[in-house]
Amino acid sequence: MTGKTARWNLEKCHGGHDLPGLQEKAGGEGKAIGRNFMEGLQETRQSQEESRVGVGADKKEWIRTEDILERLQHASADRIYRVKDALRLGVPVKTVHKLTHIDPWFLHQIKRLVDYEKQLERYNVPDDIPADFLRELKQVGYSDAQIAWLMRVEEKHVRDHRLNSGIRRTYKLVDTCAAEFEAVTPYYYSTFDQENESRPSDRKKIMVLGSGPNRIGQGIEFDYCCVHGLLAIKEAGYEAIMINCNPETVSTDFNVADKLYFEPVFWEHIEEILELEKPEGVIVQLGGQTALKLAEQFYKAGIPIIGTSFRNMDLAEDRGAFSDLLKELGIPYPRYGVAETADEALDIAHRVKYPVLVRPSYVLGGQRMKIVINDQELEQSVLSIFKHMPDNRVLIDQFLERAKEAEIDAICDGDDVHIMGVMEHIEPAGIHSGDSSAVLPTYSLSEEAVNTMIDYTHRLARALDIRGLINIQFAIHTDKISGVERVYVIEANPRASRTTPFIAKAYQVPYLNIATQVMMGVKKLRDFEIVKKLEGYAIKVPVFSFDKFPNVDKRLGPEMKSTGEMIYFIKDLKDPYFRELDRNRSMYLYN
Repeated sequence: MTGKTARWNLEKCHGGHDLPGLQEKAGGEGKAIGRNFMEGLQETRQSQEESRVGVGADKKEWIRTEDILERLQHASADRIYRVKDALRLGVPVKTVHKLTHIDPWFLHQIKRLVDYEKQLERYNVPDDIPADFLRELKQVGYSDAQIAWLMRVEEKHVRDHRLNSGIRRTYKLVDTCAAEFEAVTPYYYSTFDQENESRPSDRKKIMVLGSGPNRIGQGIEFDYCCVHGLLAIKEAGYEAIMINCNPETVSTDFNVADKLYFEPVFWEHIEEILELEKPEGVIVQLGGQTALKLAEQFYKAGIPIIGTSFRNMDLAEDRGAFSDLLKELGIPYPRYGVAETADEALDIAHRVKYPVLVRPSYVLGGQRMKIVINDQELEQSVLSIFKHMPDNRVLIDQFLERAKEAEIDAICDGDDVHIMGVMEHIEPAGIHSGDSSAVLPTYSLSEEAVNTMIDYTHRLARALDIRGLINIQFAIHTDKISGVERVYVIEANPRASRTTPFIAKAYQVPYLNIATQVMMGVKKLRDFEIVKKLEGYAIKVPVFSFDKFPNVDKRLGPEMKSTGEMIYFIKDLKDPYFRELDRNRSMYLYN
């Protein structure tokens, strides 16, 4: 049974009507394949990258019946969880059907999940669970994390008991010929059955991790990266294996990779594929922040990461450690602090001086980032982050008012650094890079500023021992009193960025192929003859979907809101389209 579930970014649409209706509001979708409805349903929730590990049983259940019943009356992004909550609290299936108009067959299937959880209450520790019942739980989609939560134990204990009981995933071939002919497509999904239809070859393999469902902050640009990465792996003579759950992508076409696992980008699923296939390593640089966040799991499991090491990727992602590196290299950066409480955040803001940029660490698309100007705004913002991301820390950065922003994408092979492109943003620093129009090459920055950015990129790429791609964002700030221009490094992303495909297409250079071969170590940058072809300028133009949310706040800021982008070519800076963009920029910077 195949299931598709929508992926929303309603948290980005403050002030808008967030209930689904006749007008589509989803930004993407995930797909799962299971042997039964319950398994498929649970896996679709594991595919969403919303900190859910299945349909409930993950410490996020609602407990007030009144709130749940009120929510059931209207379609919502989380209604499937509220249905489960209602049934768990004893609300009859007939009542849930009356409120939701969901077909009773589906409701009875979800009710069966509730019954399984009640049956699990008989056992005190994982080792007490009979193997037959544990297998049945896995066959209806329960993750080890869900079972662990229900039993209030660590996930490791559930996993150990499961493996000791001989309960492992098996993989089934998707029959793309509807049984009319023998299917030979290398397209698999997992379940808990007896026969395993995925037969590992004896070839050397490299696995590519995809980016999951499209959403604001991470979209189809990373699918472009994954596809070209897979083609480069095959070109180098390795077997290319793809893991992803996004039905909208080319990377999940069964004829792109040598082998496709249509699975959630979820550690429990990935770990068992690794044990079966035993690849030479995994590429996480091409799948956006989703893949990058799993790098630590690969590192702890002893799985080689192709390209930049986990320690160096983590160094770039950890703001405190990265700022220490910048200080060591003599590279300017905005003043900052890291807070774990609201009081610490206030102390840091008073030291850094308002306005400050507040953001959680390790986030995607600038989620919950805000520019605040006083203690009250800071306290509200920090408490909101701790409420919605309780295990996170808060970064407090000096906000450089009226600064220009620019970014560089580059490739490093450990020795040489190649600058793919230097882009200048139309909008000033403080507006998320994904929401800014960017001009390639730069058009108003001084030659000295551009050379400084290039120098900083070379120094950082070598210091981080980058093997593959890196994106660095800069703020160019001119002091009001002295008139001195200074280049600051805002952040570095040790992976493909959303601008990597833009640069590759603008310059007509197969940069993802080059970067992947560099990651694998099969070639060095000096082995490639790179010729850029661009007459005039290319502009990256963000696309917004505000018509889907007519009441939403349309003002741009550090939290990304665009849902896509397009490329626009101009011959020179006299182009009317560009002149209008530049006029708007002047209003931002100088008024």
